[in-house]
Amino acid sequence: METAFAALVGVFFAASIYLLLSRSVIRMLLGLTLFGNAVNLLIFTAGRLTREVPPIVPDGLKVPTEQIANPLPQALILTAIVIGFAMFTFLLVLAYRAYQTLNADNTDTMRLTEPKGGPNPPLSY
Repeated sequence: METAFAALVGVFFAASIYLLLSRSVIRMLLGLTLFGNAVNLLIFTAGRLTREVPPIVPDGLKVPTEQIANPLPQALILTAIVIGFAMFTFLLVLAYRAYQTLNADNTDTMRLTEPKGGPNPPLSY
């Protein structure tokens, strides 16, 4: 099962990097979200995937007797999901506002700070 999750994490990372290298702002936003999901799945897989035993240590013991799922990665992932959703909504509103103002989704046509015919930046210092 962990091998399948590792392959899925690899596919998520590859797809997210492909989307991040795009020139479309919406594709970049989706790539960033997919990248966050890939990291969450990687952390979840690293915390061991066991369904049989809950992550609870029995009374009277300080160390579990069997292999159990680690609860810390699960708690971190829940927090990361909330933060990732908030970041996605903020960036979605920011991208929509940029589209309204600039009337463009392509990053090449969004270059207002680089006017045509202006001086070139220095090539060396």
